[in-house]
Amino acid sequence: MRYEKVNNCRRLRALCLLLVLWLLSVGHVLAQKLSVSAPQQVAVGQQFRLSYTVNTHDVSGFRIGQIPDAFEVLMGPSTSTQSSFQIINGKTTQSSSITYTYILCASKNGTFTIPAASVTADGNQIQSNEVTIAVSGQAQSANGQQGGRRQRQQEPQLRDAGTAISGSDLFIKVSANKKRVVEQEPVLLTYKVYTLVELTQLEGKMPDLQGFHTQEVPLPQQKSFSIEQFNGRNYKTVTWSQYVMFPQITGKLKVPSLTFNGVVVQRNRYVDPFEAFFNGGSGYIEVKKQIVAPGVEIQVDSLPHRPVGFSGGVGRFNISASIDKDEVKANDPIRLRVVVSGVGNLKLIKQPTVDFPKDFDCYDPKQTDKTKLTVNGVEGSMVYDYLVVPRHQGDFEIPAAEFTYYDTASKQYRTVRSEAFQIHVEKGEGGNSTVQDFSGQEDVQLLAKDIRHIKLGEVRQHASDEYFFGSMGYWIAIAVLMGVFVSLFIVFRQRAIANADVVGSRAGKANKVATKRLKKASKLMQESKASEFYDEVMRALWGYVGDKLNIPVAQLSQDNIRERLSERSIDQSTIDQFLGALKECEFERYAPGDPKGNMSKVYTKAMTAIEKIERGIKRNK
Repeated sequence: MRYEKVNNCRRLRALCLLLVLWLLSVGHVLAQKLSVSAPQQVAVGQQFRLSYTVNTHDVSGFRIGQIPDAFEVLMGPSTSTQSSFQIINGKTTQSSSITYTYILCASKNGTFTIPAASVTADGNQIQSNEVTIAVSGQAQSANGQQGGRRQRQQEPQLRDAGTAISGSDLFIKVSANKKRVVEQEPVLLTYKVYTLVELTQLEGKMPDLQGFHTQEVPLPQQKSFSIEQFNGRNYKTVTWSQYVMFPQITGKLKVPSLTFNGVVVQRNRYVDPFEAFFNGGSGYIEVKKQIVAPGVEIQVDSLPHRPVGFSGGVGRFNISASIDKDEVKANDPIRLRVVVSGVGNLKLIKQPTVDFPKDFDCYDPKQTDKTKLTVNGVEGSMVYDYLVVPRHQGDFEIPAAEFTYYDTASKQYRTVRSEAFQIHVEKGEGGNSTVQDFSGQEDVQLLAKDIRHIKLGEVRQHASDEYFFGSMGYWIAIAVLMGVFVSLFIVFRQRAIANADVVGSRAGKANKVATKRLKKASKLMQESKASEFYDEVMRALWGYVGDKLNIPVAQLSQDNIRERLSERSIDQSTIDQFLGALKECEFERYAPGDPKGNMSKVYTKAMTAIEKIERGIKRNK
């Protein structure tokens, strides 16, 4: 009996000890709590403090709930630590706490709830209470408008790792300066970035737009953000890219949505400082984010009935002309310069025509491109230098050069003219003793005497019954004249047919003209003139396919090029290579890297594509 009592006492003591330990542990857990402090009511535009405090020092993994969009995070979280020591009756007690603080700003009226935050304290997961804040009224700044301006200028802050990036935190707006245009009228497409996060990289390439001839406006590589208020929030904004598009076909054309790949930097507050120092760790992490820019629809109307002599120009243009001299001698050259300037599709216009007098020999003009791509389209001037040679003396007139274009401002066709020039041509070198033909070489020499020498020597006389008519010589002469007549008829007929076949003549000379332009481009490549090189290669490609397919350059598009080459049985790989050469030419113009390497690649691709098309057409014939 006594032995059983002893065992019962031991069991009772063990149970009491376990109970005391359990109560101590529960008390320790209950002593750990995550308290939250925030005002119950604020006004729109008012800044306020949101604080979370945990009463222990062993803390990790703090996570705040999703803050509503009505509150803008101006700062935070900032961390502060407090420790205290007390000695009462010789007994020392110690307490510590950590506080996480955010500075928020209300942007719209309403009642909003901030979900509970969580943290790991002494190995235990604890949560705070939810916070409900009512927003009403408008905050009055102590400095009036100056305070409001200072608030609007405050930039978004770097966010903590793990914070979600919503569509309102980072997005791209797409705008077109015109939604309804006519053929060849330039449209400016702008992609503008709005961000509340730390965006460091962004990549997105414009796809091949159907029905548009597209050129990218050169913008600075180093982007400079500015602050802009949108929907009551302060965003960092920057114009990321701009494109000038020249519509080639009519109808409702769609610019598709474009996906950009971005990189956002977030702050990692819980990185081990020793790891960061010794192992190359960092307090920041990179988060990949895809941003989809919406598409845009453009209504393209057809041009009204085109008048005779229409140059294909759409925009606003002017024309001027000048000559180097108005008094010359026969066979001396005159240089006439015609300049078409303005804004529009300058690279796609036809050269102005000048009707020179018949006594003037005219050579193909030298064309100089002095244009640049701006947000208004292609601005600048195209310069045409004519070399003409008068062959006879006299007074002549070089009529005014005409240029007909479609004015996008007045919505009608306009014809502009340069001034006319009066040319006085004096007699050329050689005096009165020579007369010159059109080639400028002497062919007849006069003796300036009206009496010739009497022919001396024996003279043979014809018999009275001897006639040339009906003789052998007569019939031989007739046969020879008939042969000459038939030969000349055949030659001139073939020449007339060849001159009448303008399409065939252009197509036959297309390769020669393209080769000439590519040779010029090769010289520009050697001189490292990248902009002029790419312009010359583009003119060679567009001019070749326009002449070969008998399509005006203003009406060319990648679709009808592909269709017409397919009709001529050109294989698909050759067509893709030619269109690829056009795309490479436009892309490499602004591509970074080695300029000479880029130019060499574009030059080789363009020359190979033209040679393959030429061989394919000859083989099919």
